[in-house]
Amino acid sequence: MSTLIQNPTRILFFTGKGGVGKTSSACATAIGLADAGKRVLLVSTDPASNLDEVLGVKLSATPTAVPNVPGLSALNIDPEQAAHDYRERVVGPYRGVLPAVAVASMEEQLSGACTVEIAAFDEFSKLLGDKAATAQFDHVIFDTAPTGHTLRLLELPAAWSNFIDTNVGGTSCLGPLSGLNAQRVLYAASNEALRDPAQTILVLVARPERSSIAEAERTRAELAQLGVGNVRLILNGVFKARDAGDATAVAMEARGLASLEELPAGLRGLQRVDVPLLPFGLVGIDALRRMGTWTGAAGELVPAVSTKVFRGERLDDLVNDLARRGNGVVMTMGKGGVGKTTVAARIASELVRRGLPVTLTTTDPAAHVEQAVRELSAGASGLRVTRIDPELETRRYTEEVMATAGNGLDAQGKALLEEDLRSPCTEEIAVFRAFAETVAQGKDRFVIIDTAPTGHTLLLLDAAESYHREVLKKPSGSPEAVQQLLPRLRDPSYTHVLLVTLPEATPIHEAMQLERDLARADIKAFAWVVNQSLTPLDVTDPVLRSRRAHEATHLRELADHFAQIVLEPWSVGFAPSVQRAPALAMPAQRGA
Repeated sequence: MSTLIQNPTRILFFTGKGGVGKTSSACATAIGLADAGKRVLLVSTDPASNLDEVLGVKLSATPTAVPNVPGLSALNIDPEQAAHDYRERVVGPYRGVLPAVAVASMEEQLSGACTVEIAAFDEFSKLLGDKAATAQFDHVIFDTAPTGHTLRLLELPAAWSNFIDTNVGGTSCLGPLSGLNAQRVLYAASNEALRDPAQTILVLVARPERSSIAEAERTRAELAQLGVGNVRLILNGVFKARDAGDATAVAMEARGLASLEELPAGLRGLQRVDVPLLPFGLVGIDALRRMGTWTGAAGELVPAVSTKVFRGERLDDLVNDLARRGNGVVMTMGKGGVGKTTVAARIASELVRRGLPVTLTTTDPAAHVEQAVRELSAGASGLRVTRIDPELETRRYTEEVMATAGNGLDAQGKALLEEDLRSPCTEEIAVFRAFAETVAQGKDRFVIIDTAPTGHTLLLLDAAESYHREVLKKPSGSPEAVQQLLPRLRDPSYTHVLLVTLPEATPIHEAMQLERDLARADIKAFAWVVNQSLTPLDVTDPVLRSRRAHEATHLRELADHFAQIVLEPWSVGFAPSVQRAPALAMPAQRGA
C-alpha cells in the first residue's frame, strides 16, 4: 500500500497551490487504499479536472470503476451539468403550469455564475455530508481545485447556512429559498464532517519552493480559522542531486534545501511525507503506484536522449512583439502551478523597461503577484500592481447598489435589499464587474492579468458571456466596461491570451482544451509559453536527464499543434534575463 497517508480517515481532502501534485497524490493514495482491499471513491471538485487522463478512463458525474484497480471508482463534479440539473429541478415543476415566457424568465435568472457555484456545491455536499450517498465506500477522497477555489468551497457550507438562517424575505438570486432551505440539514452535515478530525483529514500538498510553501502556510492558517484542524503535509518533488558536476542539479537541490530550512513553524508541526522528484510522468496506474515507492534504481531511469531538435522563441522576443502594439490586455492562462504569475510579472517588468505604462493585476483568489514583482527587482514608476480583492469589490458593489437601487426605498425595502446582497452570489457579480473595469484600462496602457487556474478562469469567462447576453437586453443600466467586456476579449488587437504550460502531458493537454474552450467563445490564443523546460539545458544528472528525455514527446506534440511557442529554460532564479528595473507603485487592491 502507498505510504503517503498513514491511518487515513474515511474522508480525505487534497489541496494546495496549482501544479504541486494534488491529483497525483490523491490518485496514488486512492490506488494504495484500493490495493489494500478498501472500497474507495475518488472525486474531483476541480472545474478543470484531469482525472480522466491521469487514471486512463473516461469519467462522468457518476462513479465509474477504474480499470486495473479493483475497488476504486472515480467521478468528476461537472459544474455545468450540475447547474443544468439544478435549473431543471427548480424550473421543471412549472413547465406547463406557468406561461412559457415566465418559465423562460426563470431559466434566464438561473443562468449566472452563482447558479453554477451553488449547483456544484450541492453535488459536493451530497458526497461529503450525506453518508447514505457514499455508504458503499470505505473512503471518499476529494481531489480539489487549487487553493483559493478550495477555500471558497470549504467556506460555502457556513456561508449558505448563515444566509438561509438570516434571510426573512424568502427569495434570493437563485429564486425561492425553499429549495435551499431543504438543504439545510445537508449543509450542516457537510460543515460538521469538514471539522471532525475523526471523519476528515485535509492534506496540504506543496513543492519545496518558497511560493508553494508560503501558500501552504496561508492555507493552514485559514483552515485553522475555519475549524479544520486535522491537517497533514506532503512535500512533492524533493530533489537530491546525483551528479555534483551538473550545475542545474546542484542549483535545484540547493533551492529546495533553502526553502525547507525556512519551513514555517505551523507546517513543521504537521505530520509530513516527502516524495522525491521522479524521473517519469505521473500518468497511468503503473506510474501512480510507483509514486510512493520509487527508490531511484538505475533501471528506472531513461538513457540520455538528445532533445535539442526543438527550438522555440524566448520571452524577450514575445515582449518585443507586444511592445510594438503600444497598449492592450495580456492574459496569462493555464493549469495551476505552470508559472502564469512568473510570466505575467516578467512581461510587465520588461514592458516597463521599454518605457510603457503597465498595470499588473490578478483574478486569482490565491494571488501573489506582489511577491513575484518584488523578487524581480526594486521596481519602476511606470508599473502599477493591483489585485481584484473579492471582499473589497463586494463591499464597493453593495454600497453602489444601496445608493442607487436602494435610494427611495422605505426601511423595510432597504432591509430586504441588504439581505439579498448578503448572498454569496453578490461576490460573483462584484468580481465580474471589477474584471470588466480592469480590462477597460487596456485602452491607454498595458494591463497584464495573471488569471486564476483554468477552471476558475473559464467560469469567469462563461459569466462574461452570460452577462453580455443580459446587457444586450438592457444596456442602459450597465456600465460601459461591462457592455464592452466580451467584444474587447474577442478583439485580437486588444486582448492577447498567452497559454502557459510546463513541458508535461497534463498541463499541455489542459491548455489545449482551454484553447478549444476559448475558441468556442471566439477568443483566440496569441502564443504559448512552455515554462521551466530542461530541453535547452545541458544536464547530466540521471533524474534530470530522464525528465528531459520525457519532454521531447510533449514538445513535438505542441510544435505540431501551434506556431508561436516560447521555450523558457528551468532557472534557479526568478527571472535571470531581467537585470534592472526602477521602483514599483504597489497598491494592494484595484484602484487603490
